[in-house]
Amino acid sequence: MNSRLISPKIEQDTGISLYATNTPGLGGAIKQLPEDFIVDEITNRKEQDTGKYLICTLTKTNWDTHHLIRDISRILRMSQQRIGWAGTKDKNARTTQKISIYDIEESALDKIKLKDVTLTVVGRSNKKVSLGDLFGNRFKIIIRGIRLSVSDAQNLSDETSCAINDMGGVPNFFGIQRFGIQRPITHIIGKKLVKGDIENAVLDYIARPCPGESEDAYKARQYVLDTNDFKGGLEKYPVRLRFERAMMNNLAADPKDYTGALKALSPNLRKLFVHAFQSYLFNRILSFRIEKGIPINRALPGDIVCFKNAAGLPDTSRLQLVTEDTLDGINNLLRRGRAFVTAPLIGYDTPMCEGIPQEIEQTVIEKEAVNTEGFRMPAVPELASKGLRREIFIPINPECKVINDTLNPGCSAVELEFSLQKGAYATIVLREYIKKST
Repeated sequence: MNSRLISPKIEQDTGISLYATNTPGLGGAIKQLPEDFIVDEITNRKEQDTGKYLICTLTKTNWDTHHLIRDISRILRMSQQRIGWAGTKDKNARTTQKISIYDIEESALDKIKLKDVTLTVVGRSNKKVSLGDLFGNRFKIIIRGIRLSVSDAQNLSDETSCAINDMGGVPNFFGIQRFGIQRPITHIIGKKLVKGDIENAVLDYIARPCPGESEDAYKARQYVLDTNDFKGGLEKYPVRLRFERAMMNNLAADPKDYTGALKALSPNLRKLFVHAFQSYLFNRILSFRIEKGIPINRALPGDIVCFKNAAGLPDTSRLQLVTEDTLDGINNLLRRGRAFVTAPLIGYDTPMCEGIPQEIEQTVIEKEAVNTEGFRMPAVPELASKGLRREIFIPINPECKVINDTLNPGCSAVELEFSLQKGAYATIVLREYIKKST
């Protein structure tokens, strides 16, 4: 086993047990201001002068993407389905991305006067903006409140940057956002669904209180947890907990209909629980691989790799098992960024490794008492997941600069800039610099 710095409990609970670098942490915090977290979308779309879709650059500060799209559609008196975008961006940040609006004149945008929102027309197209247009994101992030001198903070930052550059990147963990920032329990619910325990999955979502959430929500959840009184719970639950209230309305009418309560949620939200459990298992497998001292930027016999597509992104539909005969050639492709080692997002028909990598995957599956057939989800077959594989390594070349922190006198701040391919989490890069101890 490698001696590694251990993650704080909240990360361990989501499957991330360690850091990839062994350098000391800076401490500090992100997002003290929305402008401390700037995200610019990377896309290769080329717009035209004509087309049925109006294409705009949307810059927003401190807005949830889904809520903003809802408000824009209401102002324009149209269905949200007529607005396309490539990816959901951070709320507590300043983000820039392209959106498309179907069958609308440019002058109609004059009606949109929302705080901290700017829409700039960049052209037209006959193709809406969608997830396939997203290549990645550029980040410019400030870590504030670092209780070190500028020179000491610069030295520590450089040390971590060097360690990352030596590896060529960082592990492709799923960040805490995948599991719920306020209540990181979606994977726990997903595990119970996979095991067929719908009753306790529903009760966990409705009534499992979590430290850090508001007092009114905590007390309401505790009441339902203690009493199973769903009618009484509806009187206590804050209106903002609309998903929980929708489930409890069903249970108040029929206290044994837990499947019906689950179906009160949207299909996308229900699938999110299963995906979160798959993400948790992925994090555990990747953590265990690092613990065992097995490289994540180099293949072993028995690994499964995927290859770079025409857009330069990992294509996990093109997989190859690494053998002794192909090992050198595959590792040459890995060094050139044309192939990527993968780990499973486990489902009922996921391609699995052989040899040492298989031992790692199988150990985690056994420790979690997972039966892969459970992902067929016979009680809720619409949530069934065949599974797939995901690359375990994010190539990255971060740049950092240390300045005096004008918001926190006596402290330093670190400005970090880097780009990530789509699906990767900026917080996974930041954690290597900050290294929270609790």
